[in-house]
Amino acid sequence: MTFVTLSIKDVDRNFDGSSTFISNYNYGQAGKAIGADLINNPDLVATNPIISFKTAIWFWMTPQANKPSSHDVIIGNWRPFAADTSAGQVPGYGVITNIINGGLECGHGSDNRVADRIGFYKRYCDILGVSYGNNLDCYNQKPFA
Repeated sequence: MTFVTLSIKDVDRNFDGSSTFISNYNYGQAGKAIGADLINNPDLVATNPIISFKTAIWFWMTPQANKPSSHDVIIGNWRPFAADTSAGQVPGYGVITNIINGGLECGHGSDNRVADRIGFYKRYCDILGVSYGNNLDCYNQKPFA
């Protein structure tokens, strides 16, 4: 389990060190799914707790372009294609970081943001009494294109 973080355009609201909603694509798709005009009212993601929750759940559950949903990854339903495997994208928490913020955090070796994210993940796994699983980082994963 991880906590998806929402941001307003390029300004992060970091609940766990991550950022997510940094493009109109996400605002448009999420808004359509939850019935809110987020293109013209992106601040609702940060200022309306119900909209924040709905968009976080939408992002967690919804595959986007060539990315699997974070939910499918964490419950073991995602099976990488050959292109994913060759990009180092293998099942585990690390690929969720790649889904959420891979363009900034993945594929360039050790990164403090990724290490912090793993620390949060481990903390919540410990609280819930569940295994961390394998492949926790994305240090050597190419970001999803």
